[in-house]
Amino acid sequence: MDADTTQLACPHCLAINRVPDARLGEGPRCGRCHQPLFTGQPVALTAGNAEAFLLRSEQPAVIDAWAGWCGPCRSFAPVFAAACQRLEPQFRFLKLDTEAEPQLAAQFRIQSLPTLIAWQGSREGGHEVARISGALPLPQFMQWLAKAYGLA
Repeated sequence: MDADTTQLACPHCLAINRVPDARLGEGPRCGRCHQPLFTGQPVALTAGNAEAFLLRSEQPAVIDAWAGWCGPCRSFAPVFAAACQRLEPQFRFLKLDTEAEPQLAAQFRIQSLPTLIAWQGSREGGHEVARISGALPLPQFMQWLAKAYGLA
């Protein structure tokens, strides 16, 4: 594989695509289903797509673990969506509904809501790089992301 490409999962069909790094910002489409690889919206993280997004993609991901009954989770949702619109394709934004996916939430050891997890994909799998609990305003969320990924 070429070092100047990034492997990423299609949010529509989960096919793994190799995209030249220089073309990530050019609206790449999936080679299998021809849908956009980036939609400007967070993607629901499920047991069915976790492997594609977290273990087979090289793209950094940000996971928002939330629940519908959680007031801070609901207030943070627009912040997460705004960050997605600003920072895609640099990051993949994933929403983990802990009520709909309790086993996946347990694998991530979610103990409070909302919990934000910075995840770094790699060709060898992936790993958590940072975690924080609680809703953040957009400027602090962006600062946390930059620090988590060593961009600050």
